[in-house]
Amino acid sequence: MAINLEKGQRINLEKSNGSKLQNICVGINWGAIEKKGFFGTKKEPVDLDASCAVYDENKRHIDTVSFRQLKSNDQAIRHSGDDLTGDLNGDDGLDNEVITVDLTKLSPSAYYLGFFINSFRGQDFKDIPFASIRIYEGTPTRVQEVFAKYDIANDKAFEGSVAMVLGVFYKRNGEWKFNAVGVPTADKKLEQTVVTIQQNHL
Repeated sequence: MAINLEKGQRINLEKSNGSKLQNICVGINWGAIEKKGFFGTKKEPVDLDASCAVYDENKRHIDTVSFRQLKSNDQAIRHSGDDLTGDLNGDDGLDNEVITVDLTKLSPSAYYLGFFINSFRGQDFKDIPFASIRIYEGTPTRVQEVFAKYDIANDKAFEGSVAMVLGVFYKRNGEWKFNAVGVPTADKKLEQTVVTIQQNHL
């Protein structure tokens, strides 16, 4: 049974059978904006960009996986590719962008993995009809077990924002845990959000 995460909640990456998650998918799903006009409703494509920034034990930034760089230097983190539109015909239940992490292949220097979203065209989060994140085991095309999920749209806190920090995987005593951050930031660019996570969320 998947955990419905609340902001600020911290969880161990342990499955229902007691084993640890090793291959993790972080999937983001979102919808196109509906604009009502004289001639009915028009769909406006939404380009959200999911990214993962990697930091070492001293919180130094060492790598970023995004639509610009689809693989981490250690090959452990991979991005499914850029989705420029979102779901145009309502929620299809599928992720628009997926970042996969193989914890067994991560560089030993990786201590924090910060996941975040930037609205590439500057579209306000309050206008996006739905957006959610889920953490699951499997591959981008085959979901084995959904571990946790949370809704990141329809929150008044996101009004006026075009970037948000989703959450941070962090290593403690050799074990990986997850902190569901879920907060908007004032950043306009991906590089700024990398710094925001470094300063405020590790």
